[in-house]
Amino acid sequence: MGSFNEDGSFFNAVEFTPPDAIFELTQLYNSDPFPEKVNLGQGTYKDGNGQPWILPSVRAAKMKIREANHEYLPILGLPEFREQATELVYGKDAAVIAQNRVAACQSLSGTGALHLAGVFLRQTLPSNTPVCITRPSWSNHRQVFETIGFEVCEFQWYSEDIGRLDLQSVLETLSQAPAGSIIVLHGSAHNPSGCDPSKEEWQKIASIIKDRGLLPLFDSAYLGITSGDFDEDAWAIHYFVNELGLEAVVCLSFAKNMGLYGERVGHVSIVSRSAESATAVQSKLAQWTRAEISNPPAFGARIVATVLGDEDLREQWRKDLVTMSLRIKTMRNSLYEGLKKRNTPGDWKRIVEQKGMFCILGISVEQVLSLRSKHHIYMADSSRVSIAGLNWSNVEYVADAIHDVVIS
Repeated sequence: MGSFNEDGSFFNAVEFTPPDAIFELTQLYNSDPFPEKVNLGQGTYKDGNGQPWILPSVRAAKMKIREANHEYLPILGLPEFREQATELVYGKDAAVIAQNRVAACQSLSGTGALHLAGVFLRQTLPSNTPVCITRPSWSNHRQVFETIGFEVCEFQWYSEDIGRLDLQSVLETLSQAPAGSIIVLHGSAHNPSGCDPSKEEWQKIASIIKDRGLLPLFDSAYLGITSGDFDEDAWAIHYFVNELGLEAVVCLSFAKNMGLYGERVGHVSIVSRSAESATAVQSKLAQWTRAEISNPPAFGARIVATVLGDEDLREQWRKDLVTMSLRIKTMRNSLYEGLKKRNTPGDWKRIVEQKGMFCILGISVEQVLSLRSKHHIYMADSSRVSIAGLNWSNVEYVADAIHDVVIS
């Protein structure tokens, strides 16, 4: 920790923190002058020309709110956004909504939702409550919860040997987790593995969580993009909450499924046993929001509320989700077929079996670094790639490059 030293500085003892690996990778990509460079690192959707895509539904919503004022929002956020996002997550006719058992608050995208939920849980649950995240998981999960003060443990989710969900390990670990543990699950499109349970597998996971008295926390950054259908991607949430009646936390982001990356539009909701406890929980969310950011930003929330509140725009958004999901699936198939026709050594079936924006190729760090230095293709050291970075102009080049480093 920093302290006042003889040289007059409070900060000499501050240790340097290495930059975030993915953002550092993007900087390396941006500084590379090679004309055919490919960025498969950062998880942002790109269109068929490799450019950021403003969804038609979002573009139309922005026109509708162009005369909106710039006044402060309420502490909990834009009321119509909170209402519509809550209904979107659980279903408009969900019993937990009719019974007023959901506490909800606007947040600074998905990361802010995780942080706000974490702060609330840290202040509410016993001090020795662990947070259990998947291995592998989104790189920020551990940092978010450890910064709050939680002990973070991991449970094996993905089998590197076969490139698929390690369900047996998941079930065994959850069966041994201490009662009351917080279990961080990915609502859909597991990041980074792309390995999602089937509905039958989700039911097995949910059964253990219920029997063991564990608290599920769904990080839901990709709902709608995985299959092209928001409700289908939210199936696990609906099953845990609406079918099994479990208490749960859901952290929702509109960065991916509406392309609002820089607007930081998120939503945290907590399902409790009674309306009275939900009211108390919501008061705590308001207290922490006031203490940390005073109140959330308005522009992105207004866009989301306008899209969800206008039936024509909502229907266009459904089409936009299909467009993004279909393009990602098409690129998965193209990369797989490209490696298959080149007879590239390895099990590449994982590329089409994994779901959502990301895929772990299963190549070595040395091969990843060779792709970067020799072919100017940028991906995480784990060989996690953002499939959305592929398009018709670069997918064959990427397949050629992967083939080259694998056989070298």
